[in-house]
Amino acid sequence: QVMLVESGGGLVQPGGSLTLSCAASGSIFRGNAMGWYRQAPGKQRELVATITSGGNTGYAESVKGRFTTSRDNAKNMVYLQMNNLKPEDTAVYYCNRVVRISAWGQGTQVTVSS
Repeated sequence: QVMLVESGGGLVQPGGSLTLSCAASGSIFRGNAMGWYRQAPGKQRELVATITSGGNTGYAESVKGRFTTSRDNAKNMVYLQMNNLKPEDTAVYYCNRVVRISAWGQGTQVTVSS
């Protein structure tokens, strides 16, 4: 079964931290670059972090220095450590392949507010 399941979101104050997790089916995960995407209300979905199967990472300028992505190839898991969160980080966060996007999971809501 092809699937993506994101978790770990929540409500956090500005400056706080959260770690998101993504469980992917092997057919999606294995050997593929994975990405974290987010969609804020009224905005298009954007790619904020990527990680290749070998562990090379890339980040959007808006999150560089604050977000860190990692993966566990044995567990088909991808993670997004988010530090120094800002209100503009509020969005639903999704994971997916970077190339050949698969069906989207339900995402996990991140709300940054005081």
